[in-house]
Amino acid sequence: MLGALFRVPSPKVAIIYRSLPELLGTGADVRALSAGRGVCHQRHQSHQNLNVHIQIHRPSHRRELLSCAQTWPECSKLSVRYLHSEPVAMFYSMYAYLSNLPRLHVLGMALVAYVVYYLIQVVKRPIIACSDGPFKQYLIRKVPTLENKYWPTFWCVESRAQTVMASLLRSKSLPHVNYRREILPLKDGGEVALDWMEEGCDENAPCILILPGLTGESQAEYIKCLVFAAQQAGMRVVVFNNRGLGGIELKTPRLYCAANCEDLCEVIHHVRSILPPQCKMGAAGISMGGLILGNYLARKSDEARNILSAAKIISVPWDVHKGSASIEKPVINSLLGRHLAGSLCRTLRNHLDIYRDIYQDSDIDIQRILRCKTIKEFDELFTAKQFGYAHVNDYYSDATLHNKLDHISVPLLCLSAADDPFQPLDAIPIKAANQCTHVAIVITARGGHIGFLEGWWPSTKDQYMGRLFTEYFTKALFDEDGEFQHTANKMHERFLAKETVALASSSPLLLDKKVDAGQLDHKMKLM
Repeated sequence: MLGALFRVPSPKVAIIYRSLPELLGTGADVRALSAGRGVCHQRHQSHQNLNVHIQIHRPSHRRELLSCAQTWPECSKLSVRYLHSEPVAMFYSMYAYLSNLPRLHVLGMALVAYVVYYLIQVVKRPIIACSDGPFKQYLIRKVPTLENKYWPTFWCVESRAQTVMASLLRSKSLPHVNYRREILPLKDGGEVALDWMEEGCDENAPCILILPGLTGESQAEYIKCLVFAAQQAGMRVVVFNNRGLGGIELKTPRLYCAANCEDLCEVIHHVRSILPPQCKMGAAGISMGGLILGNYLARKSDEARNILSAAKIISVPWDVHKGSASIEKPVINSLLGRHLAGSLCRTLRNHLDIYRDIYQDSDIDIQRILRCKTIKEFDELFTAKQFGYAHVNDYYSDATLHNKLDHISVPLLCLSAADDPFQPLDAIPIKAANQCTHVAIVITARGGHIGFLEGWWPSTKDQYMGRLFTEYFTKALFDEDGEFQHTANKMHERFLAKETVALASSSPLLLDKKVDAGQLDHKMKLM
């Protein structure tokens, strides 16, 4: 039985035809209509079950439907052919299946898909960019974290989320540190604060000097993470607070910048002078503190080698130009940049009295500087001018590290994340590190900027950043078997041989000694 339902102007009246003979009355017309597949089959129902008024067909209705039925076959054939094509049929079948799935099943499928993505794209073993030589071999043997995969926090893998959540969680979970403060007067009349943590350390325990980031100080959450990690390993720590930070009064108009390491030189000499002679000393820099430390290691190479046994930098902006451009990208990166720029302005505002009179008649407009929205704008209007740079780009070029790695002669381990919002992956000097004797860059797939969270709820003190920090400095500074010192000596031999080769190939006076240079190059490869 095939029936059709048609609405008429009256909302309560409908015409129902329950059979083809009743509708058309002729056999030919029935065949034409059935070929069109345009009429829906419907079983006969009793008049009691119908909620509409039934009206017996009239000849005029029959003629109208017959004319429509003659055009239905061709259209319906196209429709059937289209609906039964494989891609469309598959789409509609999948849509119907997913539409009828319970919500719990959909959530389960999404969770499974995310787990697969996490295991394939997120959890990876870090890359070690370092020349094949004594340093890389030592790190692989003695630092087990480098051989294991890094498992970021399952629900927090995005770079900006890692950056922000790491700061929030550490600030809530890590307690206030009771340092012993020392005020160090500098040669130009300025002062810096040195905060010591020596509880539970032996008299001969090694010491690590830590340099915070752009506006960080000794109570910053990432600094406390490293301080507690070093304390648990039995190492003493001293945190170097830059001028005007850490609650110390600014004695001179000069603040600090990433390219200037004069204050660090004085601090290192002072710390070395008050430590017992048998105590080894290391240094670690985070973010901009890593830039200051890296510039010191490159510019004062021989001095640094005589004082420091090992060094480490974390989340350093290797190429300051690219780092500045990356942090100004909309939207989330720029919000993080505005936050840091606001911190710089607050630091300046806290010492406004000393600047108001000094720069009253100069080209440094303090009121305009206090309205800066980006770090580059602040550096252009204040930092570059204060340290004598003609342009902010000159300052950034002087602070950049990626072209100075060859001058470093202290074993330097670096930790960077490939998704660091403050430093794009293509700015990490992987190629340069692969040719350096003393620099190893550990690159994790995730981690953000000073994030590196791991675990379901990363509230404990044992975090990836702190664990790598402890493993490296424990082996390098305690060095009970003397293996690290032996490795450092071999590294220095390769460093001297490489310098000799570079000098021989670049100096016109040594062109007649290419044979000797080639022999030195071959000897360096064998070391």
